[in-house]
Amino acid sequence: MQPDSNTLPVTTPYDEIGGEPTVRALVTRFYQLMDDLPETYGIRKMHAEDLSGSAEKLFLFLSGWFGGPQLYVERFGPPFLRARHLPFSIGTSERDQWMMCMTQALEETIADTDLRARLHDSFAALANHMRNRAEQA
Repeated sequence: MQPDSNTLPVTTPYDEIGGEPTVRALVTRFYQLMDDLPETYGIRKMHAEDLSGSAEKLFLFLSGWFGGPQLYVERFGPPFLRARHLPFSIGTSERDQWMMCMTQALEETIADTDLRARLHDSFAALANHMRNRAEQA
């Protein structure tokens, strides 16, 4: 059967950013920033001294989340991100620190401004969803 010539191929953010090399670069830069920025000490201390395990898990997760290979699911099952983060007290400050690292990492690794803005918005929604600590408004 011939493909329908009216059907455009579906591209994913994973394809748009350049796949595995860019996902790895994004994750590497994200954790470098977490390690280096004094403003992100609050979230850095929630992680192990060696960030390589966290970096690998984020890479595996983002590969699938961006529409690429479902590496995290294949290795660990469904991500259940919020549940996996419940042992950590995550409020507005932690969300904002995480987003500080991700925003800068996106700016440094994703050249396409429209794609970068879409990814930023998706990350912001995800980071907000991870909050699990009641706070005063």
